Amino acid sequence: MHLLSASCVCALLVTALLGQVSGWETVTGLYGETLEIPCNYGTIKAEEVMITKWKYDKGEGLSGDLLVKKRNQSVSISATDEYKGRVSLAANSSLLLSAAKLTDQRTFTCMVVYGTDITELPVIVVIHKMPAGLEISDKAGELEIGKLNKLGTCLAKDANPAANITWLKNNKPLVADGKGVSIQALVLADPDTGLSTTTSTLKYSAEKEDTDAQFTCSVVGTELVSSPVTFSITYSTENVILEVIAQEPLVEGDNVTLKCVADGNPAPTSFIFNLKGEVVKVENTDSYTIMNVSRDTTGEYKCSLVDDPTMEASQDITVKYLDINLSPSGNIVKSAGETFVVNLQIDASGKSKVSWTKDNVKLDKEPQFTKVTYSDSGRYECEVTVGLLSRKASFELSVEGAPIIKHLTKQLGEDGTHKVLICEAEGSPKPAVSWSINGTSLDESPFVNGKITHKITVVPHANLTVSCTVSNEFGVDTKAITVSSLNGEVILTVNKQDSSDDSDQTKLVVGVVVGLLVATIVIGLAYWVYMKKSKQGSWKTGEIENGSSEEEKKLEEKVEENSQKAEV
Repeated sequence: MHLLSASCVCALLVTALLGQVSGWETVTGLYGETLEIPCNYGTIKAEEVMITKWKYDKGEGLSGDLLVKKRNQSVSISATDEYKGRVSLAANSSLLLSAAKLTDQRTFTCMVVYGTDITELPVIVVIHKMPAGLEISDKAGELEIGKLNKLGTCLAKDANPAANITWLKNNKPLVADGKGVSIQALVLADPDTGLSTTTSTLKYSAEKEDTDAQFTCSVVGTELVSSPVTFSITYSTENVILEVIAQEPLVEGDNVTLKCVADGNPAPTSFIFNLKGEVVKVENTDSYTIMNVSRDTTGEYKCSLVDDPTMEASQDITVKYLDINLSPSGNIVKSAGETFVVNLQIDASGKSKVSWTKDNVKLDKEPQFTKVTYSDSGRYECEVTVGLLSRKASFELSVEGAPIIKHLTKQLGEDGTHKVLICEAEGSPKPAVSWSINGTSLDESPFVNGKITHKITVVPHANLTVSCTVSNEFGVDTKAITVSSLNGEVILTVNKQDSSDDSDQTKLVVGVVVGLLVATIVIGLAYWVYMKKSKQGSWKTGEIENGSSEEEKKLEEKVEENSQKAEV
């Protein structure tokens, strides 16, 4: 039986040596967690496996047993030392290793016995551990432009493998170039845990643009990133700017503030202001305010650094002003026909623009009056502008004078039964209008530009003369017009509008004269016939041819009387 056992052992050793020729598998586990190490049978069927055994490489050619599982039997754990209580067998024959440590980084072998064969399946175990955290320590208080200063140290504790640290500025990696960027890394391993701590120190030459820049460090191949840090960037003043703070436009009476801005960091706290030759030094401020400016404030102003007067800036200040003088102004009273001259004087800091209105209606040009008329009355206003600056002035013109009747006319009403008399007058103040007769439907137009129109309606039953009278405190004016009767015997045409009753009267006179002439002709013809008959009778009777001289005389007197009536 011992011989048989010896032959079996020899067979197992040969088989194990042959199994080592096959490739080895690598498994990565996480520090502190349970690691599953697989036992890959390959083409071996699970029901053919008689024995499954796990062991590990102890080093120096030695191995240690962990556990054995025989078919149809429970697992027998033989682990001692560091693996005692940490190993177990999974249903698929994988080795379960709890609380993984760095010392577990070794070769574990799964030995499988099936039939008369033995196969060994070695697995290499690697344990990884993320750093406990990332932090930037030993930070610089400030960075000076142009100098390679230590910015800080990034620390990645207790990692395996050792963390590879990279630095970033505004999320962009920094690359060491030996000039503006220098990175030095150091790795230290803990003798007890075997975990590594990596420190990375960044030296950096800052620029102005690095003000408010965010610096971080991260571990390559992971998403682990430190909290960002910022630094104060210090640099000497290279430029000075003089700012003028004032409302626009800057006019007399306003305040203006001069601000001297220097680009150094830290910023200068003292400045010198040159106020058109007057030098003023200010401390713990960068501003100077000029109160209640005037047109004399206009000029060049400068500011400079106290410790470096050559570092200087300048700015021109212009105080806008606009003075206007309108002559005359206020309430102006003129008599109709007088000359009225308007004079506008302008004193401004720039080119001015003038516009005029009369009673809020825009005029094309400045008003000038050779002889004022009633229509010139009104409120005149001028507006003068220089940029955004504006001034206004005005006068109220009143033209006064005695009223004058411009037109006195008449017209026949639309229905032909009445006449409308129209009196148009000018004057100021508003004249009162009166008529010499009473009428109806009185109508008065608004009094505009010294003009007024007054209408009355009359129904004349006889020819008459009507007068219109206008008056105010300066005088009176009267005009008369003849109005004919509306009777049908007198007016020849009623339906036709009566444009002038003078033509109606003329027609009447002509008719009377024509009638008298016709009567005269008739009487003369009758006399001639009578005389002819008288002569014929004398020839018949034998009486004296000349007849009675007394009768002839009476006839001549009658004809002459009728002729005179006709002439009248």
